[in-house]
Amino acid sequence: MNNLPFEWLVGLRYTRAGRRSRRNSFISFISLISMAGISLGVAALIVVLSVMNGFQKEVRDRMLSVLSHIEISDGSGSMPNWKEVALQAQKHPEVRGYAPYVEAQSIMLHDDAMRGVVLRGVLPEQEPNVSDVSKKLIAGNFSDLRAGEFNIVVGKELARLMHVNIGSKVNLLVPQEQTTPFGFIPRPKTFTVVGIFEAGHYEFDSGLAFIQIEDAEKLMRLSGPSGLRLRIDDMLRAPQVARELSQMLQGNLYISNWSDTNRIYFAAVKSEKTMMFIILTLIIAVAAFNLVSTLVMTVTDKQADIAILRTLGASPRSIMKIFMIQGALVGLLGTGLGVGGGVLVALNIDVIVPFIERLLGIHFLAKEIYVISSLPSDLHWSDVGFIGGVAVVLAFLATIYPSWRAARVKPAEALRYE
Repeated sequence: MNNLPFEWLVGLRYTRAGRRSRRNSFISFISLISMAGISLGVAALIVVLSVMNGFQKEVRDRMLSVLSHIEISDGSGSMPNWKEVALQAQKHPEVRGYAPYVEAQSIMLHDDAMRGVVLRGVLPEQEPNVSDVSKKLIAGNFSDLRAGEFNIVVGKELARLMHVNIGSKVNLLVPQEQTTPFGFIPRPKTFTVVGIFEAGHYEFDSGLAFIQIEDAEKLMRLSGPSGLRLRIDDMLRAPQVARELSQMLQGNLYISNWSDTNRIYFAAVKSEKTMMFIILTLIIAVAAFNLVSTLVMTVTDKQADIAILRTLGASPRSIMKIFMIQGALVGLLGTGLGVGGGVLVALNIDVIVPFIERLLGIHFLAKEIYVISSLPSDLHWSDVGFIGGVAVVLAFLATIYPSWRAARVKPAEALRYE
């Protein structure tokens, strides 16, 4: 350690708590408070962003358990030649599976209950190529959706709201009207519930139902499926793959991807993450700039020491470096402690939060209100690096003004009253 430049030796000495006077102890206490503030701010920012990343990933995965990565629909409303379009789409190297579908709005009736649902006609044997809904069944069998039998699979919350179970009969009212002596009325059709699924996303569990695709075509009076659903290797590349498919495929086709379908939700999450980052960064900034007052007090207290160093030949640049080293060390220590604590909490939040809930006898996320009932966490090391870098930069910037003041101390004036 004696081989270090004298600026480092003096800076390290000033960083350590002094016990020679109350003033030194008070300055050290303020320095510790600044370090603790930086640590808490960094840890909080890492944990909050990890939880928000976890929410985004969890909701996205639950959405994509029943949604496809890419949807291709025909401008005419039906796609009788869907097999030809599927063969063309499969030429893209990232397309992994396909399945036709029919989608329409409907009203479900059972006893005195009535609810609007999204009705999706599928081929049970091909649906696993594009979604995991067949794996999400908690009752019944997805393969019971057979053509001509008019069976239906409903979400868990929809079954609860409609008071239905396996074997229950429900009536569906579709938008297509039929003429009667009393005028135009919606056409009802009776279906038998043969399955109940739970995707874990309230919107789908309470408003989505599956029927066999041929039954859906008859019900909607279509000459073919509404379109084609695709699954690709990397769902995050869905927008790029959709653009490439739009250039490959022929015809009056509309191509959308899962991020288009849920654009508002993901835009809102992105905005929330940005605002949380700004707010918590301001907390780090406040703690970092507490270093300004700490270093100003240190410079005032050490004016005699500065004057002696100057008379021994230390340059203003060296004096400035001493106090920048002191402030930077506080910032680095605070950032290191914050990063360690934040990463530790983020990686173990699935253990920490349930323990707090049991200890306090509360539940933070009610399943009846929120999409998910447990607090997820998805730690991104790129976020950790960026947060740590921002904290260190802010701490370094906070050292510039006090260090500059120390470099301007004039030895004669500082020693006049000593």
